[in-house]
Amino acid sequence: MGALGRLLLWLQLCELTRAAYKIWVPNTDFDAADNWSQNRTPCAGAAVEFPADKMVSVLVRESHSVSDMLLPLDGEFVLASGAGFSAPRTSLDPDCGSGAPVLFLDPDRFSWHDPRLWRSGDAEHGLFSVDVERVPCRHDDVVFPPDVSFRVGLGPGARTLRVHSVWALGQNFTRNEDLAAFLASRAGRLRFHGPGALSVGPEACADPSGCVCGNTEVQPWICAALLQPLGDHCPPAACHDALRPEGQCCDLCGAIVSLTHGPAFDLEQYRARLLHDFLTLPQYKELQVAVSKVPRPPQPQEAMGAEADTEIQVVLVETGPETGGAGRLARALLADITEHGEALGVLSATVRESGAPILDGSAAGLHPPGSRAELVGGVAAALFLLLLVLPGVALLLHRTGRLRWRRRGEAAETPLGFNNPVFNVAGSVEQPPAPEVDAKSTSQSYFVNPLFSETETDA
Repeated sequence: MGALGRLLLWLQLCELTRAAYKIWVPNTDFDAADNWSQNRTPCAGAAVEFPADKMVSVLVRESHSVSDMLLPLDGEFVLASGAGFSAPRTSLDPDCGSGAPVLFLDPDRFSWHDPRLWRSGDAEHGLFSVDVERVPCRHDDVVFPPDVSFRVGLGPGARTLRVHSVWALGQNFTRNEDLAAFLASRAGRLRFHGPGALSVGPEACADPSGCVCGNTEVQPWICAALLQPLGDHCPPAACHDALRPEGQCCDLCGAIVSLTHGPAFDLEQYRARLLHDFLTLPQYKELQVAVSKVPRPPQPQEAMGAEADTEIQVVLVETGPETGGAGRLARALLADITEHGEALGVLSATVRESGAPILDGSAAGLHPPGSRAELVGGVAAALFLLLLVLPGVALLLHRTGRLRWRRRGEAAETPLGFNNPVFNVAGSVEQPPAPEVDAKSTSQSYFVNPLFSETETDA
């Protein structure tokens, strides 16, 4: 049985044992157009250059005619059956450009922590994973396809990446000793680089309620790799009060249902229930769902238990132009839990929803420029009216005796006062004598409520 046959058999065993696995996507093949500077493979008679200071393993599937080739400092060509290189018999193809050398792109550009470079082996339509779970989790099996060449960076820091197993070059590594020997070999150094380390562990996820991914510590690296093509900034969300689920790098529009569960809860069964009983309905066809166990934020006055530090996070995302579907599905899930929660093993559920969609303007500014101009104009008009009204109000108060002013040189009248409509006392208010302080008594504050009569107060 060849390497591909052994891989297929191993993947079938993963399905039977409910093990999750991640498949590495990019490659360093000679015949892959996106590995070259002109986004196409070299034409017949072209000059080819590899980065001189890099290590790389390159799989060659076809025969190529090249005029010159600058090889890397250390590397290898793996020739498939019938593949090879030869000198050109004719001049350079006129449709191939100016004749400048075709450059093989930097093979070190692929990082383990980049979510875009992995594919989930159990992906289904309507399901997705939050960003940190798109990279291999500690309970996942990792697959590097045997029919391609590859090179992967193990991270910018000297941190150990832990997974359940690694399949590479037709071998399945389940023991740290075997994996360490492979990584130290020339074949391993051509394919894995960087200060990080890679290890495998015997523990698979045996909990029916699921296991926490374990990538929280490397989430900053995951988000940095994901956002690097976007200028290291998240794109603006298309709604007000956007949500950021646990394990997600950027805000999104939709809803989050958080479940606490008992020992009877089964994560895979609940995910299948969402997929087949809800996402197949026409009103939810443009929604995507992510279901996983995540660390639970600490709750006040919560009883400590085996499940008190985790919860099930259900993320509902709207992918189409219509809005409101995520909120409707979240409420439908709450109704379903109310009716069937005991059978599902769900103890409680809470829902958070994002706000209304942003129709105009950008998400960074919640109000479009037009509304800001209207606000400024309204404030200016209000100030102008206030300046017009104030002199008239002051003159009216002066004529009624409620507002008095004196000319320069006039002596101040004593005492000053005001009419109090509550107590109906005109003129100045006579200050009561200061109370005597009794060292044996306790000072208290009180007030007279005008809604009650004097007799009620005395009582």
